[in-house]
Amino acid sequence: MRITVVGGGMAGSEAAWQLAEAGFDVTLVEMKPCAMSPAHQTPLLGELVCSNSLRSDDPDAPAGLLKQELRACGSMVIACADQHRVPAGQALAVERFGFARAITERLALHPRIRIERRRLDELPDGPVIVCTGPLTEGALGEVIRAELGGDRMYFYDAIAPIVATESIDWDFAFKQSRWDKDSKPQPGDEGGSGDVGVGDYVNCPLTKIQYEEFVAAVNAGRKVLPHEFEEPRYFESCMPIEVMAERGPETLRFGPMRPIGLRDPRTGHRPWAVVQLRPENKYLTAYNLVGFQTRLAYPEQQRIFQMIPGLQKAEFLRYGSIHRNTYIDAPSRLGTSFELRSRPNVRFAGLLTGVEGYIESCAMGLVVAWLLVAELRGTTQAPPPPETMLGGLYLHVTAPREPKYKYGPTNVNYGLLPPLPGSRKDNRKQRMAVRAREQLATWLAARG
Repeated sequence: MRITVVGGGMAGSEAAWQLAEAGFDVTLVEMKPCAMSPAHQTPLLGELVCSNSLRSDDPDAPAGLLKQELRACGSMVIACADQHRVPAGQALAVERFGFARAITERLALHPRIRIERRRLDELPDGPVIVCTGPLTEGALGEVIRAELGGDRMYFYDAIAPIVATESIDWDFAFKQSRWDKDSKPQPGDEGGSGDVGVGDYVNCPLTKIQYEEFVAAVNAGRKVLPHEFEEPRYFESCMPIEVMAERGPETLRFGPMRPIGLRDPRTGHRPWAVVQLRPENKYLTAYNLVGFQTRLAYPEQQRIFQMIPGLQKAEFLRYGSIHRNTYIDAPSRLGTSFELRSRPNVRFAGLLTGVEGYIESCAMGLVVAWLLVAELRGTTQAPPPPETMLGGLYLHVTAPREPKYKYGPTNVNYGLLPPLPGSRKDNRKQRMAVRAREQLATWLAARG
């Protein structure tokens, strides 16, 4: 039996791999390069369109725990990420092109996977997993709008800019991780000034006056606005900096520009505010502005971001941008195996289902594939335990909701997991992480 997977992002790539590894023939339909979305730049599968970070790799952090679970499940996407990681402190950040090339090669060379480069206008009658992502357009986009929630199910996502390393002014910038966690010398730490710290992040410190002038410029800068008929809804963890700046003059200083845990080696003091830059590739030739997703017009980005000390002559390899993400009202429209209630042969995975983030999308691609494999084999596959991060995401998508509950996208977090028994409150996250690992091991053992 041949299974169709539509979309070659995180969810589609993982689902196709898991199905093929289970012994099924897979047709992976990817529209690139025949048609390109506003956010994509290459024909590679597994292309990262926003940050190059898969977030924390701390095993007790929600994102780190989820990645641990995915590694234990044999995730191909996470294996490629580990292979192409770049320095980022406790985060798992990747060299985005090497990462995407690795995913593309693995899928293209798999004997049970056939990749078709075309836009799919109609869904096949056989088993199909739709992983086209939040930028789905054309016929499939019409299905989502007409049948799976309408135009009200969307939010806006934004992309941070990238600058060339050689254009950073090291007379102002210094390398250091917060609290010096995992800081270690890296090629180029001398920067050209001979007086910078060590660490995975580049820091551009601002004085109080510089910060206030920067915020004023952001507020006054020309923005690319949504259409008049669209309410500007943003996902909190990808909030554009200008939206944060509008909330108050100190919001950025307590958000992406927070100086906590940093000390300028030139002054010996903590800066008033700081802009952090994270490596984009293993060669450390490009850095992205952490948390600086933006809808500022391109000329405004260059003018305003060059006000940041250290970036006065920054060469922008990519400007920030904004795009609309669509998701479906999954709890009311999908069954317990992520199947469309009105067309059970069609399943959905990834960002379309209402999870937000690279690893969350990958996780749902894996789970949907495993559930489909069990169904096609005529066996039973229990969903991941609710005490695990995989299980928490699964229940977020599938669990029935009260009528008054407004469904929306979420990142992985400890609030998705059931509370620990008893009244003990110390080391709660660490104990929940231990419980998750134990439950995952039992689940995987039962699966064989």
